[in-house]
Amino acid sequence: MKEFKQIHSQMIRNGVTQEPICRNRAIVFCVKEMGDMGYARDLFDEIIEPSVFIWNTMIRGYSSRKLPGNAVLFYLEMLERGVEPDDYTFPFLLKAFNRGIALDCGKELHCHIVKLGFESNVSVQNALIHTYSIRGEIDSARGIFNKSCKRDVVSWNAMISGYNRSKRFEESRKLFNKMEREKVHPTPVTLVSMLSACAKLKDLEIGKKVHQYVKDGKIKASLILENALIDMYAACEQMEVVLGLFENMKVRDVITWTTMITGFINLGQLERAQEYFDQMPERDYVSWTAMTDGYLKANRFKEALQIFREMQAAKIRPDEFTIVSVLTACAQLGALEVGEWIRIYIDKNNIKRDVFVGNALIDMYSKCGDVERALEVFDGMPRRDKFTWTSMIVGLAVNGHGEEALDQFSKMLIASVEPDEVTYIGVLCACTHVGMVDKGRDFFSSMTTDHGLVPNVAHYGCMVDLLGRAGELGEAKQVISDMPMKPNSIVWGALLGACRVHKDAELAEIAAEHLLELEPLNGAVYVLLSNIYAACNRWEDVRKVRKMMMDRGIKKSPGCSLIEMNGVIHEFVAGDISHSQAVDIYLKLGEMANTLKFAGYIPDTSEVFLDIGEEQKETALYQHSEKLAIAFGLISTNPGVTIRIVKNLRMCGDCHNAAKLISKLYERELVVRDRTRFHHFRQGSCSCKDYW
Repeated sequence: MKEFKQIHSQMIRNGVTQEPICRNRAIVFCVKEMGDMGYARDLFDEIIEPSVFIWNTMIRGYSSRKLPGNAVLFYLEMLERGVEPDDYTFPFLLKAFNRGIALDCGKELHCHIVKLGFESNVSVQNALIHTYSIRGEIDSARGIFNKSCKRDVVSWNAMISGYNRSKRFEESRKLFNKMEREKVHPTPVTLVSMLSACAKLKDLEIGKKVHQYVKDGKIKASLILENALIDMYAACEQMEVVLGLFENMKVRDVITWTTMITGFINLGQLERAQEYFDQMPERDYVSWTAMTDGYLKANRFKEALQIFREMQAAKIRPDEFTIVSVLTACAQLGALEVGEWIRIYIDKNNIKRDVFVGNALIDMYSKCGDVERALEVFDGMPRRDKFTWTSMIVGLAVNGHGEEALDQFSKMLIASVEPDEVTYIGVLCACTHVGMVDKGRDFFSSMTTDHGLVPNVAHYGCMVDLLGRAGELGEAKQVISDMPMKPNSIVWGALLGACRVHKDAELAEIAAEHLLELEPLNGAVYVLLSNIYAACNRWEDVRKVRKMMMDRGIKKSPGCSLIEMNGVIHEFVAGDISHSQAVDIYLKLGEMANTLKFAGYIPDTSEVFLDIGEEQKETALYQHSEKLAIAFGLISTNPGVTIRIVKNLRMCGDCHNAAKLISKLYERELVVRDRTRFHHFRQGSCSCKDYW
């Protein structure tokens, strides 16, 4: 532009700016990618009667800069000044439309096209196919395609691309086959679109047919086409072929590398993915997000957060998709501090806080046991979808706020948002927490009568849990008998848990038998059954269960507790001495034991699954992972700060009793998320009301 302005100055001095050829070429230059549309507009405004060519040139300039709104305004100005469009006007105007502009004025412009007699122009038809595709009206696009007598390869490409955009990949495949039957020679654009469809369909046969065009030299390979081939073969789990293509590529870009690592991630080969990720000459936020998602899929949440930290160190700005992934990792780990830091980061860096980010924040806060902050996010969201309401209802329910969850459900219905199956799991869970058995029965029925939702096995599990908590064990067993599908381990597990609370050994034996048929190596079932026998003073049966475990080589899964401190996740297992502050932790543990005993606490050794003396059992209890995590939390935080812990197993009865007393004696709120539910310990009581 600097050199152009010097030339333009010479044109003005020499008086040639009004000569049409000079004036037109000046505007054509300015509308090109390296030009300046503002300067082009200034030049345009000096023309008294611009030709249709110049109007089209300006429209094309706005469209090429992804400014379709400006292009439409310019088109309207063109009509107001009495200039008739020609064959080029509408293709330039429509091809750069985005969904918003297409929805706003796509049909009106189609009316203009018909009225002005351009509907038979193949370039205009192709532009209309594109417009209706991005409007989401793919069948209307197909109608235009079918009526076209002069369609060219661009028409086919627009239609295939439209089907891909609408996720109707099967139609893309059918259209490509028809295209081949009609002897229409594809272009590189056709092949890229078809490879994308094949990747989604995992259609290796058609993918290979597309690849043959490149192998036969009918279409020259380009970087975009080679990347599409890698993506297709990776989606079809042909990583050896992918590696061959990758090694033979003369040029690779960040998309090439990212597609490679995504292929390995989808096959569960995270180490291979990490190996290629480490070799990448440059990485963008997409490649970092791919690695983060990979660790998430593998339930390796600590590594997912580590990748995010490395991304920050590399000064790569995340987008909303990365943020959702990292918040998901925080939710699974109970990493509230990191999650809170991310929320502040979102606001400071103006990252798009769309409904997906909002939902992820609600989920994170809920799973970290901070329902108040989840409600703040919920109340501040300008737009909510079904998942927003569901996340909030489930979050309130699992944290023991049953009445508030049911209140949110009522508001959801008033807002005319249709609930789904997951919403009803939250609703039934809420009824369980507040003991509303009749209300739970009504909601279970209304799923089908009011919303046409057929209860699935999870809903039956909720009903068994609800009835079991209320002591209605007979009805709970009847619900299982009447189920239209085979009960799973969650359903039988809910019944077994209820039997533990209400000391029903006979029904527990039935539930345990069915559970062990489904999961013969599940040590937790043996432990629960043994605990029930112990609670009923059936010590001979306790010994039989323990012998059965030894004979079958069943071992109790080791308990593991996570606690976040200053953004770092600390992990404890029972009897752990590997922590850098182990000495201080065990000193605190000893102090806690003395304080608890002085307050009248008696250790409950009934769930210790070791053949050792009573004193040794008490020592083993004091070294449970959650007690170690609590001791670490007490020495690492200021008085009054809430301690949050995530445990991989159900919290044992002794730790539950101890946590209640600790919350009172140390005046701390303890939030423990175990495998079955949340426990909010405050002033000597728990939100679960001793049912878990």
